[in-house]
Amino acid sequence: MTRTDPLDVPRPDAQLHLGVFFQGVNHWTIWSDQASGSQIDPASYRRVAQRAERGLFDAFFLGEGLRLREVDGRIHDLDIAGRPDAITQLAALAAVTERIGLVSTSNTTFNEPADLARRLSGLDLLSEGRAGWNVVTTDNAWTGANFRRGGYLDHADRYRRAEEFLTVARAIWDGWDDRAVSASSGAPAWAAPGGVRQVRHQGTQFDVNLVPTLPRSAQGHPVIFQAGDSGEGRDFAARNADVIFSAHGNDFDDALTFADDLRRRLRAVGRPDDDLRILPGTEIIIGATEEEALEKKRWIRLQQVTPATALGIAGLLWGLDLSDRDADGPLPEEDPVVAENDGSFGARRVADPRAVVAEWREKAQAHGWSLRETVIALGPQRGHVGTPAGLADKFAHYVRHGAVDGFNITPYLIPDGLDDIVDLLVPALQERGVYRTEYTGTTLRDHLGLREPLTHRSTTCRRQAG
Repeated sequence: MTRTDPLDVPRPDAQLHLGVFFQGVNHWTIWSDQASGSQIDPASYRRVAQRAERGLFDAFFLGEGLRLREVDGRIHDLDIAGRPDAITQLAALAAVTERIGLVSTSNTTFNEPADLARRLSGLDLLSEGRAGWNVVTTDNAWTGANFRRGGYLDHADRYRRAEEFLTVARAIWDGWDDRAVSASSGAPAWAAPGGVRQVRHQGTQFDVNLVPTLPRSAQGHPVIFQAGDSGEGRDFAARNADVIFSAHGNDFDDALTFADDLRRRLRAVGRPDDDLRILPGTEIIIGATEEEALEKKRWIRLQQVTPATALGIAGLLWGLDLSDRDADGPLPEEDPVVAENDGSFGARRVADPRAVVAEWREKAQAHGWSLRETVIALGPQRGHVGTPAGLADKFAHYVRHGAVDGFNITPYLIPDGLDDIVDLLVPALQERGVYRTEYTGTTLRDHLGLREPLTHRSTTCRRQAG
């Protein structure tokens, strides 16, 4: 019996979790469509968050943009470019939502724990226990130039700083006992003796001496999210996170391999292997038939990867300005110019551009692809395409065989890109018993089915929980 045999279902009662990711700066959101709304207008954020809440989603996520993306020193004007401060925006959304979690992407490289921990705690209290923190790091001098110290941190140092940052933040959140404030007006003092403790920390990254100013929320700590695919990133998640984002959600076998690897890492640090929720980022395209869904996908890709965007992406790979080329013509004949990738236009570092260009040329010639068609076919492969029933069956298989715990959905259109998912896919999932029919808790930790925060567990409890 293989691990994908439908008769061998290791998690028959597993439930799918859904989040929505409001990206901000990107070219995947089709801003040029007539149905597209503003990426900055608060009404767009409200619409997406409230629609997700109507669909019983676990959380609404905001990305972080500390600097606009640029190409050759010029702002890349083909991108969506609007990211209000995440915690400020989420605090506003706390007032117009009731249950959905509110997750801020906040950077540990360019923030300080005493300040960020307090602001996240404030969001957690305002939302009555619905806050989450997507812990991210930044390694490029391109972003670092916006900050006084500038520069960047090496890969390993980013995670060392992030881990120490989290250690300090958790100490601040734990600085108030649950019963620190007197429950009765007749008590001899407003605060119970010893109920609020000073936090002292002196490490390689931070030297902190403070008295926390806020109590804990109903969920104890903001829920910790993390996105990291390297060995260091996975180990960091295993030691610290409640939820991990990943790029391993398109192919079942790849997703299950990733999930199994994380479970091994969890066991190695003394955590139960179901202690970390795995939510790959994805895009979902729905049609009434499979053919309609595929045709819709083709249209969406052409809107996302415009001729100018295709030339910009290819130009970063070649190390050349290709803006005067024909995107619907052949690939450039020139060899790539190998240079240090500074992360502009959100580009990922490519270890060997010459090898990638050779692959592009080989496949473009074999399939008769233009440059734009090559960028679409060989670029990041995003998401799932199909009918509501077909996708519901597929996702039920994924979650009940332990490949994922759910998905963090990036709509291709704002603010109405969730409509098909909420109106068509969610009912199909509910019919299969794989998705909630109502919220059964009030906090984000409740929605995700998480245990208490890590610092509230003894070593013995952490090993025995399950």
